[in-house]
Amino acid sequence: MFIVIALDGGAAVGKSSTARGLAERFGLMHVDTGAHYRTLCYALHQAEADPQQVGALAKQLAELQLDTRLDGRSAKLSINGTVPADAEIRSTKVNEDVSKFAALPALRDYLFEYQRGQAEIAREYGYSGLIMEGRDIGSVIFPDADYRFFLHADEATCAARRAKEGQTDAIATRDEMDRSRKTAPLICPKGATQIDTAPLTLNEVIEKIGNLITADKQI
Repeated sequence: MFIVIALDGGAAVGKSSTARGLAERFGLMHVDTGAHYRTLCYALHQAEADPQQVGALAKQLAELQLDTRLDGRSAKLSINGTVPADAEIRSTKVNEDVSKFAALPALRDYLFEYQRGQAEIAREYGYSGLIMEGRDIGSVIFPDADYRFFLHADEATCAARRAKEGQTDAIATRDEMDRSRKTAPLICPKGATQIDTAPLTLNEVIEKIGNLITADKQI
């Protein structure tokens, strides 16, 4: 049986680590849509795009060819034949601008079909299902996902996690921008299971979600 899991939440709540752990546990393909927006932001920086110049964005996006490359279980966005290094898409400049670009309806529309198409890629490669993480997966990309989870944690915990990773990230600012944008805002999808990750270890979060899925007996 093929399943789709939507995993949403703000910055540094543990989405990526949790998604990778669940992908390993259940034989799923993992997709990080936050990395999609970071990769596009990086590519648009290279093209000297300005999020304030919306009129020029369509032409700049039209020059980008999207593809998917697998890295273990993780499917990564390739642009014009290249997957940027993790350090490049998590630079201070990308951290500062990614929410500005992600708020643009034209950019979100541009990625919509690509992201929805990841389920078919997972099927083609023989995975048991797809786990996709982001900020609008359960609300926009896969509102009918078999399982929808929303992770959250207090600001101090999230900031400490980013600092431990050695990253500079305006977490509260980015989350507020994503919550307040008009198109596909960061929300807890109606009916999604909410999990506070602050008091839990990563393994405990994975175990909690994994047990909920296993108890449902669909996988």
